[in-house]
Formats: sequence, C-alpha cells, structure tokens
Amino acid sequence: MTSTSLFKFLLAMKTPDPLENRELKRLQLFVYLIPILGFFPALWTLYRRQGDREQQAACRLSVTLAFGWLLGYILLSAGGSLSEFWTIRLLFLNSLLTSGYFLVSLGLMVRLLQRRSLRLSGISQIAEGTVRKHLS
Repeated sequence: MTSTSLFKFLLAMKTPDPLENRELKRLQLFVYLIPILGFFPALWTLYRRQGDREQQAACRLSVTLAFGWLLGYILLSAGGSLSEFWTIRLLFLNSLLTSGYFLVSLGLMVRLLQRRSLRLSGISQIAEGTVRKHLS
C-alpha cells in the first residue's frame, strides 16, 4: 500500500458520512421492532452483517422475539387441535402469547421513541448468546 492510498484511506475513515442520519437509524430500528413484519429486515441485516452495534442488537432481539413467538404459537396451536380436553385452554394461552408478543414489541417501540435502552432482562441475554452465535 502506497502512502497516497494510505492517506486517502485514513481521510475517508475520518470524514463523517454526510448521508448518515441518526433519525434514519432510529427509523430502521423502529422497522425492525414491528411485530412479525420486522423480523424479515432484521434477519436480512443480521445475515448481511450490516449496521452498527445498536442495530445488530435490535435485530437480534427482534429475531429472538419472533422465533420464540412462532415456536410457542405452533406448539400451542398443535396442542389445541390434538387435544379435546385442553383445546380451549391452549388456544387461550396461544392468544395470550400473541398479545404478549405484540405488547412487548410495542413497548420496545415506545422505549425507542423515548431514546431508552432496548434491552429486556432475560430475552436480551438469549438474543446476544444464541442468535449472535448463529447469525452474526
């Protein structure tokens, strides 16, 4: 590497990107947290290894919440359709799980609008450990 190319590289590293907008990043985080639909851009961001640390953490949290909801939804629906005695109870739990997923996502969106941390006590550790190992 010549000194001229090294100088150009260092100059490019120190110059802030004029297109980088903090509000645009918050909007991206908001999209990642949309229940069900935000899962797809979050997964794509993790797969492509894009975004800064905050975006990666929000994507991992979104993917973890969506996978947890989907797994619970499938298991409770299957149990409700296979059982005669537990059908109503399992379908009721299924609706509580879905409502909880939507409320947690909505709560995270509110926290984002308030510029607070997007960490959840138990789920963030799972997201950082499991999802980071497989997707990041």
